[in-house]
Amino acid sequence: MANTAPKVAAEERQEAPEAVDKKAEALARLIAKSKHLVVFTGAGISTSAGIPDFRGPEGIWTLRAQGRQRTSPVDTLQAVPTATHMALVGLQRRGFLKYLISQNCDGLHRKSGILPDKISEVHGNSNREYCKDCGKEYIRDFRAVASYEKTVHDHRTGRKCARCGGVLLDSIVNFGEALPAEPLQLARDHAKKADLFLVLGSSLTVSPANELPEAAGRKKNANLAICNLQDTPLDGLADMRIHSRTDELMVRVMAKLDIPIPSFILHRRLAVQMESAGNDRQQLRVYGVDVDGTPITFLRSVKLEYNRRVARTEPFIISFRSDPNPGTELKLELEFMGHYGEPNLGIVYEYSGDDSDAQVLYLLEYNPQNGEWKVTKRAGSAVGNGVSGDMRIEGEANLVPMEVDDLPNDPRPASTANSFPEVIVID
Repeated sequence: MANTAPKVAAEERQEAPEAVDKKAEALARLIAKSKHLVVFTGAGISTSAGIPDFRGPEGIWTLRAQGRQRTSPVDTLQAVPTATHMALVGLQRRGFLKYLISQNCDGLHRKSGILPDKISEVHGNSNREYCKDCGKEYIRDFRAVASYEKTVHDHRTGRKCARCGGVLLDSIVNFGEALPAEPLQLARDHAKKADLFLVLGSSLTVSPANELPEAAGRKKNANLAICNLQDTPLDGLADMRIHSRTDELMVRVMAKLDIPIPSFILHRRLAVQMESAGNDRQQLRVYGVDVDGTPITFLRSVKLEYNRRVARTEPFIISFRSDPNPGTELKLELEFMGHYGEPNLGIVYEYSGDDSDAQVLYLLEYNPQNGEWKVTKRAGSAVGNGVSGDMRIEGEANLVPMEVDDLPNDPRPASTANSFPEVIVID
């Protein structure tokens, strides 16, 4: 069964560095000449981030078969994308990676920088939920997973859709459930186009996902390469088989391609918009948005300078009893979920009084290694990529995260996200 493992895990084999290096060179040549590279990932690519696999010596199913539990479970929200994750981002940026198919639910691919139209998360994403009625998706910086108190097939998260009020469901695919139709079809379409299909860190024992590399392996005009420590049922179909940790392979591959592996940067997109609230009033709306327009939750609170009240419910709305004067600078203090220790950040929204540029998009980049924010400000629409007027905030190098003493340390309850907006009224 796919959701079980023997008490004694299958043998893991790590080839000698010289052998891995030789195969990395051959794989790099295949990538360089490929027209449609598709990568298929499993739990093995996340183990170096501290997230366990399923069938390794310390895997989830292996420990369960032994009657043991992990002594120090890892919070996937705090996990940093691995060298393999970031190598795939590098291949995406250079145009080599045409599509990524992942069985992982940890959300690290999307967090690393893989674009939403470049990936099928066939088993779901623990940070993504969607509306049962209208299909609207939401990305959360918290675990958007049902409690499964009644049944593992009850996917209700307890939140409501901000668009239609419908019930929100998590996107996790539990055993015995069908894979999501659209991501699966996209995965199949790209597998058919693939001239190079690379499997990284998967035992290839879970169906129907494992049918995708099998189909590629049976094509005459495609190469199938598999990198996994344990043997897989499809090893006989592989044109190249590497027994290695995926990080050790991909670091070498990227070096052979002369493509640097990008460092992990936490990217956030924040939209700030002045809009009419009726009765000759204006209100400021602050909300997160993904590159494709999907709402994304990553803030705990928003506070307007010189105002003691704090907006803690998304979407964050600050209402004014009278119109601000054109040219007024509104200084906002942003508090983040803080999974990577992100300090609070201050941004400035300048109200021009002109509805045509009332919406501003702030591209926020946080470097966990040095604890610094970098901010880019864009005027225009925050939806999709149709944003014009790219400009740097003056004095960007001197931006200092604001210390806010009166904001609470406890995260706001996830159940309040995208329910009814909290309105802070400013006289």
